[in-house]
Amino acid sequence: MLLSHQKKFLFVHIAKTGGTSIRAALQKHRWQDPYYLPMWVASKLSRLAHHEVAIKIPRHAKAITAKEMLPHPFFESLFKFAFVRNPWDLQVSSYHHIGRERPDLLLPDETFEAFLRRKLDPDRPWQYHIDTSITQQSDYLVDLQGHLIVDFVGHYETLQQDFDHCCQQIGLPRVELPHRRKANDRLAYRDYYTPETQALVGEAFARDIDILGYTF
Repeated sequence: MLLSHQKKFLFVHIAKTGGTSIRAALQKHRWQDPYYLPMWVASKLSRLAHHEVAIKIPRHAKAITAKEMLPHPFFESLFKFAFVRNPWDLQVSSYHHIGRERPDLLLPDETFEAFLRRKLDPDRPWQYHIDTSITQQSDYLVDLQGHLIVDFVGHYETLQQDFDHCCQQIGLPRVELPHRRKANDRLAYRDYYTPETQALVGEAFARDIDILGYTF
């Protein structure tokens, strides 16, 4: 999550949706923010305390977290935006990300289908609970009653175009998004699926598919 008092925006960072590139593009403007220094200090203190002290909003916090922590008039004054991704594509990205960053969490030579079936099993092993892509993306965007509380939902599939709109809204010049964490080790996401695993993801993330308007 990225908050700017000066530009009055709140970016809700959902993992694996292009958020690292967006943060990199916006980061250079943060030093101009009058509250940048205290927020930087809070971030460092939080890291030193192993994030056990509530002195900052976590990177992948949900919008409801900011709504509960920030003064209501201030929260309402912010332009709140987030980016989402096709759930089928997101699970392929998750598989490769874990394979690169935390291969110890996968079985030896674990296939995508085996990974998916274990991950979406209600009795899944503990390690799948730390994979944020198991959470509905729509959960990051709504309040406790399920009402949308962000002003704009962009899409990974049209990342630059939708980010241009966000820049217009917050009064920043157009910023060319850097390609951060771009994977070169994967096929088109549809090539990973069988009819059975396609249906498995469709059922597990039915709410996201409905709310966010995605199809396979």
